[in-house]
Amino acid sequence: MARPDGRHGGSRGEHGTRARQSACRSRALTETTVEGHDRLTGRDPSRSAVARLIAWSIENPVIVLMLASALGAAGWLAMQRTPLDAIPDLTDTQVIIRTDFPGQSPQIVEDLVTYPLSTNLLGLPRTKDVRGSSMFGTSFVYVIFEDDVDLYWGRARVVEALSRLGSELPPGATPQIGPDATGVGWIFQYALVDRSRRPDLAELRSLQDSYLKLELAGVEGVAEVASVGGFVREYQVLIDPNQLRAHDISIRRIVAAVRAASSEVGGRVLEQGESEFVIRSSGYVKDRFDLEQVVIHAEDGTPVTLADIARIVEGPALRRGIVELDGEGETVAGIVIMRDGEN
Repeated sequence: MARPDGRHGGSRGEHGTRARQSACRSRALTETTVEGHDRLTGRDPSRSAVARLIAWSIENPVIVLMLASALGAAGWLAMQRTPLDAIPDLTDTQVIIRTDFPGQSPQIVEDLVTYPLSTNLLGLPRTKDVRGSSMFGTSFVYVIFEDDVDLYWGRARVVEALSRLGSELPPGATPQIGPDATGVGWIFQYALVDRSRRPDLAELRSLQDSYLKLELAGVEGVAEVASVGGFVREYQVLIDPNQLRAHDISIRRIVAAVRAASSEVGGRVLEQGESEFVIRSSGYVKDRFDLEQVVIHAEDGTPVTLADIARIVEGPALRRGIVELDGEGETVAGIVIMRDGEN
């Protein structure tokens, strides 16, 4: 019942007024928010490229699945064909020049071989550094190029430079560039072992150089097969100084006679009837007895042979290191070097 003073009716009117005011404020806030969003973006969000792409994908699920499958297959094929290195090659792009100068001390090798090579190779294009190392009878020069330089391009530049340096090097010093490999190219090493009898290091080394090395060098991706250990067979001329003095012969004369003895000379052809015969002189040394018959010079019509002033023996060449396997003694080994980029 309503009170006579009208308070109850006034309370209902007050609640209705507050509800209407709250609804008006909500509509005003909503309109203000929408208007503010439009002012910030300047366009309808439902018409953006992302919204249209999502709507198109929902409407065409078959095409979306086909495109996803094609992308997955392309990614799998790319992963299978991408070249991967088991050991990433982080070494510098470099070319090594080795020069043998037999019998010379490290200081002479440095002055006559290493220094001229290093100074002339400094002018190569895109070169970062040139380093040299000299040891007894051997010189090493390292030409380091920039990282993005192709190895074979650098090797070609080095070969061109070496062709211009022939006259500046002493006789007997012939530079050679190393294999087209990198510091991580050492991929395989093996040893030759003969357990049936006492191993002959000279025989094992001959087997390595004459057969195994040649077979492995023909494998695709192999840059070089290096032989280490053992003995390299050679004929050694042991000269008697007393006989040299007695016959008045110099060492140079003996060296020249030995070099001239092991050679072949070609002639022309001899025509007889309807045939031609090739004329040549065969003078290669086949054994030490052929060396003993080499004539050094003649005294009063009597020839002085190499056997008169020296003794010829078959022995090992000088070596700079040995190879040992499992602590069981010396043996012969081979090192297979991989060509750059073949992994």
